[in-house]
Amino acid sequence: MSFIKIVQQATLPYWTGSLQHPFIVELQAGTLSADCFRYYLIQDHYYLQAFSRLHQLVADRCQDSALKQLMLTGAADLESGEALVRQQFFQELQITADELAQTPVAPTTDHYIAHLYRQLTIDNTAIAAAGLYPCLWLYGDVGQALSQRTSPNPYYQRWIETYATDELQTEIQTTGQVLNRLYAASSPLDQEQMVHAFVRSSQLEYHFWEMAYRQEQWLAGAVQ
Repeated sequence: MSFIKIVQQATLPYWTGSLQHPFIVELQAGTLSADCFRYYLIQDHYYLQAFSRLHQLVADRCQDSALKQLMLTGAADLESGEALVRQQFFQELQITADELAQTPVAPTTDHYIAHLYRQLTIDNTAIAAAGLYPCLWLYGDVGQALSQRTSPNPYYQRWIETYATDELQTEIQTTGQVLNRLYAASSPLDQEQMVHAFVRSSQLEYHFWEMAYRQEQWLAGAVQ
């Protein structure tokens, strides 16, 4: 069975859960709290900084030319697309450097970033790429699903449109084809680690919606 078919089956609850999560449902309906969306943008800012850096790090280590090009393209596309839209949101919603400094990386964001970096400790860039892939794929699926109906909130609609492009769908399909090939050429242990990296990232994508919706905070601990 191909890598794509294996992970599709393994992550179906998180894929379905993402599409049905209140954050996504309310975003399309235009009823999502502005504070939730603001918190999401700040946490996503932290995540995307690492995500872009990780694409470059994986590209630097790649022996496979096709995967290397995908990683380089992904890093460039983040700068010209997703990251640019985020910058516009920050300016229009007046999310300042002071607000960023006062909003720490949330536990789920921290966990997700750490998980992605951890894949670099394994000497197979296909595993690290597999960990990065759910973000690309899931957001493309969310964008396609939500594009069927316009959100009345212009910010939320612009967010949807970012992920509802034909270009993103092409990138998703191309990346899947490369990962299928690399999975087939990997050892059984590396195949298992590729699947694990993908599944854990998918779980954390689902947790990310919940983190933003609940505006997750670090627990204060006990009072001495």
